[in-house]
Amino acid sequence: MTDAPQQRIAAITLDQRSVLRRSPAIEHERAIAITDLLKDNRFAPDSGLAGPFDVHLAIAENRLALEMRSAADGSSETIVLPLAPFRRIVKDYFLVCESYYKALRGKLAQVEAIDVGRRSLHDEGAALLIERLAGKVAIDHDTARRLFTLICVLHLRA
Repeated sequence: MTDAPQQRIAAITLDQRSVLRRSPAIEHERAIAITDLLKDNRFAPDSGLAGPFDVHLAIAENRLALEMRSAADGSSETIVLPLAPFRRIVKDYFLVCESYYKALRGKLAQVEAIDVGRRSLHDEGAALLIERLAGKVAIDHDTARRLFTLICVLHLRA
């Protein structure tokens, strides 16, 4: 059995071909998600692959490819998930985020209410990711939230 502290993501990259443009706000969200993810996460493939892991996220043919490479021995595996179950949550999340950023520039009274909705959608996306990875990779809620943010970033296309 692999030592539990090693069952974590040590490095993460996003497929730059999947993203054609990002606003400064989205780039900021990406940077925070990666920083927080690398600081504290739980990521344990059910296959027994030894961690810590270098993870690469990409979207191809309407699927999420999550490539995991063991930093310990270089072995790797890729999990592919259909994105269709995430489509509504990602779309709604972008709409709420857009309202949130507009509210920040104007009506501050709306910010708190919009942020509650944004966090709720974020939690829903994280729960769906945990559910879709069940039997493949065990992750905690905070790790799922940060990965969901990165999945959303990958959805941005010009």
